[in-house]
Amino acid sequence: MPREGGRARAGTFLDDRVRSVAGASGDQPVPKVRRRLSSRILVITALAVMLAEVLIFVPSVAKFRYDWLTAKIETVAVAGLASEEVDAGPGSVLGPNQESALLKALDAQLIAINDQDASRLLARAETVGIPDVQISLSDQSAMDMIFGAFDTLLFGGNRTMRVQGEVGEEAVRAEVVMAERPLRRAMLVYSRNVFLLSLSIALFAALLVYTAISRYLVRPILNMTRSMVSFGANPTDPDRIIKPNRRSDEIGVAEGELAEMQRRLNETLREQRHLAELGLAVSKINHDLRNILASSQMISDRLAAVEDPTVQRFAPLLLRSLDRALHYTQSVLAYGRAVESAPVRREVRLRLLAEDVYESLALDPKSGIGLVNAVPADLLAMVDPDQFHRVMLNLCRNAVEALTSLAEDPSVVVRQIRIGAELQAAGPGGWGELQMFVEDTGPGLPEVARENLFKAFRGSARSGGTGLGLPIAAEIVEAHGGEIKLAARDRPGTRFEIRLSGKAARREPAAAQT
Repeated sequence: MPREGGRARAGTFLDDRVRSVAGASGDQPVPKVRRRLSSRILVITALAVMLAEVLIFVPSVAKFRYDWLTAKIETVAVAGLASEEVDAGPGSVLGPNQESALLKALDAQLIAINDQDASRLLARAETVGIPDVQISLSDQSAMDMIFGAFDTLLFGGNRTMRVQGEVGEEAVRAEVVMAERPLRRAMLVYSRNVFLLSLSIALFAALLVYTAISRYLVRPILNMTRSMVSFGANPTDPDRIIKPNRRSDEIGVAEGELAEMQRRLNETLREQRHLAELGLAVSKINHDLRNILASSQMISDRLAAVEDPTVQRFAPLLLRSLDRALHYTQSVLAYGRAVESAPVRREVRLRLLAEDVYESLALDPKSGIGLVNAVPADLLAMVDPDQFHRVMLNLCRNAVEALTSLAEDPSVVVRQIRIGAELQAAGPGGWGELQMFVEDTGPGLPEVARENLFKAFRGSARSGGTGLGLPIAAEIVEAHGGEIKLAARDRPGTRFEIRLSGKAARREPAAAQT
């Protein structure tokens, strides 16, 4: 069944069980797995138990052969002791009928017993084969027993064996010559019984493991798979996020991490959609806004011709602000596309750029907010002046808003914004890193704002704020190959530090200043 959205199909189909477990809610069905995990575990468990039974079978079949031969020797010894009670004289043997019965009972060709250096032949068949195998039970080690057992199983079809062994504490030694076929037949029956028993145990153990694995492992994995497929069909729907079980094992941890990952992805996609909608809305008003700004620029040009000193003082500032506003309307959609235009760097007198930022703030002299420009006059920075103007302006506007909130607080003595910069790690040619800061004596950032710094729409520290100022500043600084961070302070206020590495700044030579 094809999957939507260009997902890989890998030739998968649905089976009835997966459909019943994963498709009951009407979501996207879980693809069939060609080799089920539970089936593999069932086979592996059965094979493991069978392997263990094989390791047990080797010494057990050797012990069976030893016991079988020992039983023959003990029977010969008993027969020999019983014959002593009815013997008419030394060296006599059993009667023909008794010999035939004893040989038939032991399935032997010759039976003899050695007692106190005297050897007595108890029974003998008409024909006795030449022994192919000599077995002394008294001298058998564990390895001899194992090798002997497998030798009988593999090659004991038509051979004749001579078996000797001691019985009891009086050194009675019995001997029997017999065909190896009965022993091999008995060992084969024993092996068959052991195999059937081992197979039953293996299947029972594998079934128990299969049931446990299916309940505690495979079923939760199927639930997670179903959740991933369902979430992938519509990741912006928060109802499709998996609801983890209260398990403390690895599956519980995996479900919790999957739920957290889905939640973060859901929030990210919703924010991206919000940004896309914001970009669409801005694009609709961009054309009209540019026309309004163009008209305002024409009016400001006419105001520049007025000879009033106050007008002459503020007209250049108004013209520069309108020029920047027109430029912003052309690039405002850049943030909606999650990228800023590449910076066009050139050497800039950073102190003059800071003064321009202060002028753009257009603070009322009665506001009581002091503006301190601590940037060295001879410091030249290799930056995009328009983009860095936006960075400092955003930081300073945030500082102004924080200080304005303290206007009615009599405990605040100093309300001040300070911009500073210095050259660090200067190398050949005087070029080095640029370290600058923007700080204020305001109340500082709340904890919520600190946790969401540089995150769009989430880092605003005041009601009604957009939360875009710091993300835009961070994006511009990163485009310059630098980083911006909130510095720790041991006194009230906020301090943002910007660091540009590489050949970012240098000191202007004294000859050039003059």
